[in-house]
Amino acid sequence: MTDPNFFGKSVDEKTYLLALFQSSDCLAILLRNSSRPQTVQRIATRTRILEPSFQEWLRFKNEREGFNVYIGMNPLKPASHTRTKGDILQIRHLYLDLDSDGPKALDQIQQSSLVPTPNYILSTSPDRFQVVWRVQDAGQEQAETLLRVMARQFGGDPAATDSTRVLRIPGFANKKCNPEFVVRAHEQSDRVSQLVDFRVQIKVDDDPHKAVGAAGVRNHSSRPWPLSQSEHDWAFAKRALGRGDAPEDVIRRIADFRSDDKHNPEYYARHTVTKAQADSQNKPGTEDSEIENPHTSRELT
Repeated sequence: MTDPNFFGKSVDEKTYLLALFQSSDCLAILLRNSSRPQTVQRIATRTRILEPSFQEWLRFKNEREGFNVYIGMNPLKPASHTRTKGDILQIRHLYLDLDSDGPKALDQIQQSSLVPTPNYILSTSPDRFQVVWRVQDAGQEQAETLLRVMARQFGGDPAATDSTRVLRIPGFANKKCNPEFVVRAHEQSDRVSQLVDFRVQIKVDDDPHKAVGAAGVRNHSSRPWPLSQSEHDWAFAKRALGRGDAPEDVIRRIADFRSDDKHNPEYYARHTVTKAQADSQNKPGTEDSEIENPHTSRELT
């Protein structure tokens, strides 16, 4: 069982944002309302985000209109209008999203000598956590490779391994929970780590150009083209369903991951999972890397 002291002291939103970001950092604030569905993104400096008027707007959207509140974990280039990999100014954080058997995963992190002590643990819902490490001198491809490896090592969500990832902000309610759950942040360390401090084993095929992709699927070097994101989503659905995850949970995770680049991410995710279910029934035992993807001939929008 996780040591209660492992969580560290509780901190509020302002303390959390002051510790992780600089005043002039250009940051993405993402609001998602899954019941409508609707997504709103604002890009602002940390100074602006902490201003009372901006905070009042966030509280209104969260408490009165049912939006979940997230922040991009890596600052964007000045004057950015989008949150793409090309917009990332600097890698400041590594993170894990532990939404499956969270207490066990935290125990593994606590007992492991392969990673430094996290800076923060976010309690995002009962037994679900997000873990944050502050880092410096990290390249984007290096960081994303390490994120994939750590997700595999500790059972993190393989879809949350990109440098544009948004995580929850403490003090705001998780509206996906019933009853709703107020996100809490716990500080464990003020250390800033280097990539060499993370000693998880990186294999040759973890290289970002032929690695485990955002859905945790290995791209064999013999394949003449890289897996598309829809192929990663398809294989992720197969893997998740194969290990017994609830279809609605798989749909939610894919829809969340593709919310920024799909016109109707819920429809896309449901279509992907439905086809994966049908394929699993027709082709029991098929390896993920060999699955025929129904999206390769026509991209859903």
